[in-house]
Amino acid sequence: MNAGKVILSVVAGAAAGAALGLLYAPDKGVNTRRMISQKGEYLRGNLKDKLNHTVERTKNRASDLMDKGSSKFHDVTSDVNPEII
Repeated sequence: MNAGKVILSVVAGAAAGAALGLLYAPDKGVNTRRMISQKGEYLRGNLKDKLNHTVERTKNRASDLMDKGSSKFHDVTSDVNPEII
């Protein structure tokens, strides 16, 4: 079984479990919807923060790599005899 089918099965199982949980929830629908909305907002905020952190970290790494590459380029070109070129 490939990884895609496993992930799809897990997601489908989680969705089915969540649906059954909502159907048999002991709380009123209004309260349940409010709770789901609040949890969604919380998860969205966390995801946004993590994505922002990942983007910043990637930008910093890319900048570091550019600096290293530029430094290496200048090192190599300064060692080349201009009369050969």
